[in-house]
Amino acid sequence: MPARFSLVAIDCPDPVALARFYGGLTGLAVAPLEGPAESVEWVELDNHGAPTLAFQRVGALPAPTWPDGPQPQRLHLDLSVEDLDAGEAAALALGATRADHQPGTTFRVFYDPIGHPFCLVLAGASGD
Repeated sequence: MPARFSLVAIDCPDPVALARFYGGLTGLAVAPLEGPAESVEWVELDNHGAPTLAFQRVGALPAPTWPDGPQPQRLHLDLSVEDLDAGEAAALALGATRADHQPGTTFRVFYDPIGHPFCLVLAGASGD
């Protein structure tokens, strides 16, 4: 029987804060917390039973130094948007940072508040 994709867990020092960032970016609610935010070890976005993102507390976590450097990225997320400019404005307002290196025209690379790279991709584009 093939495995079914259910979620991607992202390591981070503050799972609730990063869940709120990605929740704002995707429009998904943060699942109810089990205890005070500062003590939560694991939290997920509520995607109504569909594959989702989860956030897991870890200690010191060096940010990736994409595209070069001593700390390579371990993965990145591609999130589809209908309008790159509007998507960028929303991501920046939530606390993302635009990467200096932009290798394509149908997507834009950003860093989340703790430095994980992610891309906003123009919906329907096949990539560069």
